[in-house]
Amino acid sequence: MSKKSADAAPAGEVRIGISGWRYIPWRGVFYPEKLSQKEELAYASSIFRSIEINGTFYSLQRPEYFEAWAGETPDDFVFSVKAPRFITHIRRLRDAKTPLANFLASGLFRLGPKLGPILWQLPPNFKYDTERLEEFLKLLPHDSESAAALAKKHDKWMKGRAAMKPDAARPLRHAIEIRHTSFATPEFIEMLRNYNVALVCADTVEWPRLMDVTSDFMYCRLHGSEILYASGYTNEALEQWTGRVCSWARGTEPDDAERVVKECGAKLPARDVFVYFDNDVKVRAPFDAKSLTERVDKVLAR
Repeated sequence: MSKKSADAAPAGEVRIGISGWRYIPWRGVFYPEKLSQKEELAYASSIFRSIEINGTFYSLQRPEYFEAWAGETPDDFVFSVKAPRFITHIRRLRDAKTPLANFLASGLFRLGPKLGPILWQLPPNFKYDTERLEEFLKLLPHDSESAAALAKKHDKWMKGRAAMKPDAARPLRHAIEIRHTSFATPEFIEMLRNYNVALVCADTVEWPRLMDVTSDFMYCRLHGSEILYASGYTNEALEQWTGRVCSWARGTEPDDAERVVKECGAKLPARDVFVYFDNDVKVRAPFDAKSLTERVDKVLAR
């Protein structure tokens, strides 16, 4: 983040990046023509402050993969990690304790200080269910020690490919992305606040876009302003998102916040904000992320 002037309002850490980094259409467009595939993460992380790891959504990864990703990125870089669809889409949050232990034991701790929020993306046909949601939220560990304790309860088949020892005591953050209108209820917002889980602000024309602040950080996923995963963001739209991100970073909320609960969340001196562009189909994500980063840096440096 650019250095602020002495009288600038304090702001949290703002990390704007991309969802995933390995996309064939990006080669020769965002990535230099002769850049090898194995160099793509290093290149992308030299430009962005954070990237979502998507491969974890499709299958459990191995400790050596996380260790390699950490080694290829700058010291001040942070990953967010997308949780397994086995938990969110197949189990649909039911009987999640052992799968959660497997996920935590799969190597996340090898990211060390580069481990950022864990993203829990629910499927579009998942409707709000109070009991199931609360039972799941109770399982989520909020620090590395409790996460390591749960990781030790992994399935026996993971023996030999598990890493359960954190490098240090650290907080652990969680964000949940909903994709069904039934979640637009005050009860859900209050539940997330009670468990200190961030509600993902997902910008898309197909699912609810909610901006209720439910945790001490904000997590946004920008999927495309007009066409899911494809359309880019105009200068006007990027200016709107600049204002929102800067408001959240300064511990307040934007004037145009679309909230379920009319009352704002807790005001803080500063709040960390994570923003990821997921409009990758037309190779818009990296360029929109760069543009938003420049705009936010400029505002917060005033």
